[in-house]
Amino acid sequence: MVQMNSKIKRKLRVRRSLKKNNNQRPRLSVFRSSKNIYAQIIDDMNGKTLASASTLEKENRSQNGSDKKAAEKIGKLIAERSLKAGVDKVVFDRSGYLYHGRVKALADTARTNGLEF
Repeated sequence: MVQMNSKIKRKLRVRRSLKKNNNQRPRLSVFRSSKNIYAQIIDDMNGKTLASASTLEKENRSQNGSDKKAAEKIGKLIAERSLKAGVDKVVFDRSGYLYHGRVKALADTARTNGLEF
């Protein structure tokens, strides 16, 4: 039997519930590393990325990518880019990360800037 750590278990649990409740909505996927944070709007039906934002982009590189301010900026950017692409309702995929800190800051800022999830 393969043993899984708690992050992988949470990730699988979140993905399973997303598949059940996916009402033709794209998925807002978040990935965070120790130095950066990334967000993508993914259309799983067609297998395409509709919008993306990260702290590795040129305009976002000047600041520290591993703090809440950077996550808020990425949340605002992903909301603007997804609305520009015609997507206003998404399903939030936190990728097994706990909903606090940078992940929560990104999600809250994306909600206040027009994304609905």
